[in-house]
Amino acid sequence: MSTLSLRLPDSLHDQIRALAKREGISINQFISSAAAEKLSALLTEEYLRERAKKGNERLFLEALSKVPDVEPAEEDRLE
Repeated sequence: MSTLSLRLPDSLHDQIRALAKREGISINQFISSAAAEKLSALLTEEYLRERAKKGNERLFLEALSKVPDVEPAEEDRLE
């Protein structure tokens, strides 16, 4: 495990301290979790961009053409 010195504005530190206390976790756990969530979001975005580059519109439209053209079930309607 690594040690990191981090400078935060007092107002942000106060909010983190309060939320960590409310959640029953340490400030370190709170910040580690927040960093992991941000990293996950950014890596997911990158992954989806790379997957999109591999997309094939012709194959997509071909697959879509096989979907029956029927009204959705009552419970699936957006109205």
